Amino acid sequence: MGIEETFRVIEIFESLQGEGANTGMPVVFLRLAGCNLACPWCDTDQSKFEMLTANQVIEQITAFNVKAVIVTGGEPTIHTGLEEVLTRLKGRGYWLGLETNGMERPPLTWVGLFDYVAVSPKAMFSPLYDDDQMIGEADEVRIVVDGDVGEFCREIRNRIKAAYYFLSPCERGGEFNIKETIELLGQLNAGHRSGRWLLSLQTHKLAGFR
Repeated sequence: MGIEETFRVIEIFESLQGEGANTGMPVVFLRLAGCNLACPWCDTDQSKFEMLTANQVIEQITAFNVKAVIVTGGEPTIHTGLEEVLTRLKGRGYWLGLETNGMERPPLTWVGLFDYVAVSPKAMFSPLYDDDQMIGEADEVRIVVDGDVGEFCREIRNRIKAAYYFLSPCERGGEFNIKETIELLGQLNAGHRSGRWLLSLQTHKLAGFR
């Protein structure tokens, strides 16, 4: 018998989706460790994780009375073998969501498993986003306003097809640049009557829940 595959899991917990179009949706978050980027404002400690088998991951997820799971990180697409967990959850009737930075398309083995894909491209790593490798279609795009990202937003709008496009304030030391984000929102939406950019706040932080 071969060695059972394990996954680097930071935490599995029940909460409400705090941002984007699904804000308020009860979900179980499966947060994986490891990322192909290194954003200076990232609020996830990638060094604290435990190795769990597929059976252990599913056992923890199914212990909650919520039939929706969001796989996040870190960056989920760098993990191999995750399709076993996804397929088994799908077989149990779970709604599955993916949160990714979009630099790499999900593996072909994941096709059809996710009900919702949220992409958060990072402007500071814009040269690394290659059209031949990056995600080209998603349900929503969320861009963190961590500097002068206006042109990046316009580029991503043309490179990733999505139903929703959001701007998110950047948090540094507990402070959010909300005014800067709102100003950029006005610039991007100027003259547009439809297909407008929307504001996405990290409501879980504002309301004090995970």
